[in-house]
Amino acid sequence: MATLTPNPATLDDLFRVREKAELIAGRIVYFMASGEEHGNISLEIAYHLKQYVTQTGRGRAYGDNVGFALSAPVTSGRLSFSPDAAFRDIIPAGKNFKFVAGPPTFAVEVRSEGDFSPKGEREMAEKRADYFESGTLVVWDVDPVAETVARYTAADPLAPVVFRRGDVADAEPAVPGWRLPVDDIFA
Repeated sequence: MATLTPNPATLDDLFRVREKAELIAGRIVYFMASGEEHGNISLEIAYHLKQYVTQTGRGRAYGDNVGFALSAPVTSGRLSFSPDAAFRDIIPAGKNFKFVAGPPTFAVEVRSEGDFSPKGEREMAEKRADYFESGTLVVWDVDPVAETVARYTAADPLAPVVFRRGDVADAEPAVPGWRLPVDDIFA
């Protein structure tokens, strides 16, 4: 279990932050603004998730920088996520101007420049573990350099299925029946 800071930050503190950030072990962890390619990829995936929701009436799609607040910290101390795109199979009642309560069912993490180092790889793996511990079913690790999508599942978190150009990626079982050509992601 992570050690909390002497005066741990809260979800209320995080809500007042203007930059993209997450709450981990009582600390607000800030993220750099994303670049153009990263933003285009995140938007493309969120757009297709929104189309799925509109067509099926199932769940809710989320774009970049939406906060998901956990009711209790996971082992690492994490209390929130801010994925690059996400889907939740629960349709909220009414309007919510605060963080989404609970983890996403499906989370998308698009790699940025700093994610290609050994430290970045370790942090990506730790975040996936946090997603799965919190109840997320599927996490996509989207690599804009290799133009691949690695689908990790809670059922088998160490054996990703890798989709490449020409393939059609899915997020089973988190988003049933939803498919997205990899070529569309990197168009």
